Amino acid sequence: MAWWRDAKFGIFVHWGLYAIPAKGEWHMFNDKVPADEYAKLAAQFNPRHYDPDAWARLARDAGARYMVMTARHHDGFSLFDSPSSYGHYDSVHSAARRDLIAPFVTAVRRNGLRVGLYYSPLDWRFPGYFHPRELPENARLLKQQTYGQVEELMRHYGKIDILWWDGGWLAHRGTDADAAWFWEPDKLNRMVRRYQPKIVINPRSGWQGDFDTEEGDRPITGPIRMRPWEKTFSLNRSAWGYTRDDNTMRVDDVIVLLVNAAVRNGNVLANMSPDPDGVVPAKQVETLRGIGAWLRRYGKAIYGTRPGPLQPVDGVYGTTQSRGRVFVHVLSWPGAELRIPWNGAVADVRNLSGARLAWRRGDGMLSLAVPRESRGYPVTILEIRRASR
Repeated sequence: MAWWRDAKFGIFVHWGLYAIPAKGEWHMFNDKVPADEYAKLAAQFNPRHYDPDAWARLARDAGARYMVMTARHHDGFSLFDSPSSYGHYDSVHSAARRDLIAPFVTAVRRNGLRVGLYYSPLDWRFPGYFHPRELPENARLLKQQTYGQVEELMRHYGKIDILWWDGGWLAHRGTDADAAWFWEPDKLNRMVRRYQPKIVINPRSGWQGDFDTEEGDRPITGPIRMRPWEKTFSLNRSAWGYTRDDNTMRVDDVIVLLVNAAVRNGNVLANMSPDPDGVVPAKQVETLRGIGAWLRRYGKAIYGTRPGPLQPVDGVYGTTQSRGRVFVHVLSWPGAELRIPWNGAVADVRNLSGARLAWRRGDGMLSLAVPRESRGYPVTILEIRRASR
C-alpha cells in the first residue's frame, strides 16, 4: 500500500457502449432498454480516435500517479478479449474488432503511471442477478462469467497494480457484504492474488479490501480516518459515462476535495468520460490540466505525505507531514490570522502561496498571518519546518 498512499491522485475512466447514446453508464437499466436492443450498440462501437497514450499523457499532466479503466461495467460489455464473456459480448466481437484494454495497460505503464482495472461482477443481461435464489442456474452462469473474466484480466495483461471492484450487491439491494454468500469474495480475491500478489484491492467484492471508498463529490469533513481511503467522483457531474451536456467540475472544486482527502489519510480518484470515439471532452481536459498546474506548484505538500499531526478543522484547515515538515492547508481565514495548536519547536515557516507571512509562537499556539494578496486560491499552503533538537 505504500506507493498507493504516496500517490494521492488517480484518474478513473468510464467508457463503453453507453458512450454512444450519451445518457450515462446506467442508461440500459434506468431507461429499461431490453438487453437484445442495447447489445446492438456493439455494432456501432468503433472508436476512431482511441489513443490510450493521449489519455495517459493527460493523466500524467494532471498530476495523477495511477489510472483505473472500466474493463467491464454493469451492462456486461467487456473492453477486452474475453472467451469467458457470455455470448462473446466483448470489444473483439464489436465493430472495434480489437482488445481495448491491452493498449491501455501498455500506454499507462509507458507513461510511468500505475495500472488499475475496474470490474463489475454483476451483469444486467442475467435475470439470475435479480433473482439468484429463484433462478439458480442462470445465476450460476453469471458467477461463472465473473470468475472467468477476472482470471483473464489478472493473467493476460502483465502486472496490474489496482483491482477496483464495483457493484457487488445483488438485485441492487443491500450492501456488497450482503451478497458475499453468492460471490464468495474470499475465494475470488485469493484467485486474484495468485496471479497478482502485490495488487491493491478495494472492498466492493464483499468485505475484503486494502482501502475504503467514498463515492460522489460531496464535501469531505470530519477527523483523520484510520484506514486509507479513496474519494472517487466524476468530473462530469451528470454521470460517470459520457453525456453531451456541459456540466464539468471546476478546477478549484477538485483541488478542495484533493486537499480535504489528503489531510484525512485519503486519495482522490477523479473520473473522465471519453466520447464514443475515445475523445475526452474539452472541458474535462481543461479541468485536469488546471489540477496539474496546481500540483506542479504544491505537489510536495500532497505527494508522499501522511495526515497530521493536527486534526483538520472542517472548512478552515488541515495538515499533512513529510520528512520533518508540516504543511498547513488553509481553506478559509477566520480573521487576520490563523491560530493552530503547536507545542514543538519551529525553525521556520514559509508561505508557498505568496511572498508575505508573519508567524509567532506562544501559549501552545502557532499564529499565522498572511495578507490577502499573498493567499492562495482556493487553498493557501504554508510549510512549517520543525527545529532539530
